[in-house]
Amino acid sequence: MDRRSFLFASATLGAGSLWPAGAARAQSPASRSTPMGATNPRPERPARKRVFITGSSTGLGYLAAETLLSQGHEVVVHVRSRERMSAVQPLLERGAAVTVGDLSDLRQARDLARQVNELGRMDAVIHNAGVLSGPQVLVVNTVAPYLLTALVRRPQRLIYLSSALHRSGSTDLAGMDWTGRRATGSYADSKLYVTTLAAAVARRWPDVCSNAVNPGWVPTRMGGPAAPDDLRQGHATQEWLAVSDDPEALTSGGYWYHLQREEPHPAVHDVRFQDQLLAALERATGTPLA
Repeated sequence: MDRRSFLFASATLGAGSLWPAGAARAQSPASRSTPMGATNPRPERPARKRVFITGSSTGLGYLAAETLLSQGHEVVVHVRSRERMSAVQPLLERGAAVTVGDLSDLRQARDLARQVNELGRMDAVIHNAGVLSGPQVLVVNTVAPYLLTALVRRPQRLIYLSSALHRSGSTDLAGMDWTGRRATGSYADSKLYVTTLAAAVARRWPDVCSNAVNPGWVPTRMGGPAAPDDLRQGHATQEWLAVSDDPEALTSGGYWYHLQREEPHPAVHDVRFQDQLLAALERATGTPLA
């Protein structure tokens, strides 16, 4: 399914499935048939995928899970603690599986990887979880995605949530506290690093489609009600990259904004900077990226 068809199909989901159960039975044979020479206007449904989404109790992660479930995919959601389970109950009732772990705690992040691996190999992982500020911004936004990437069984596709603010990030890794005990890095720094991680994985693992996505400034809890970007566009790109069979969705090393590929900060594709970042993250976690 190409980008335009994917976005159109997803936008028509509403509260129910794009292909509701029993729809074929409700149609007469005549209504189901397609006249010779006519084309079926309904976009082709992508093959069923299994997708793990971090930070899926609210916002873009929740909306992506909701959309992918409506398209018939298997979805594994993630909540920070058992107290947050009620937030994803509607998704669980629709067939999603749930995992639990606080990504600011690397022991819990390791256990989260174990939970995911016990469920079987994922087709795609969307690294959606993030925080805006505080001492844990580097841990949650950069270190945890790195650790999960290293520990979760290698999927076919990896998608990392970036931000336009990554262009303001610092390439100076000296003095960064990756433990979360001290506030040494900014949100912009963390997004530069996770965008670089996506590019480094694309280079290191040529058999995996690894991409970064800028969802835009959208009206979620993090973005606030005055955010000007389109909310639907805010989660469409990561869904498309996770499940679409469009050849453009099966590319790697990209930085995407609203289904369009853009150029990121120059450091993102700097191999030397990639290797410096990976080395710093390996030291911080004690876990190499194979």
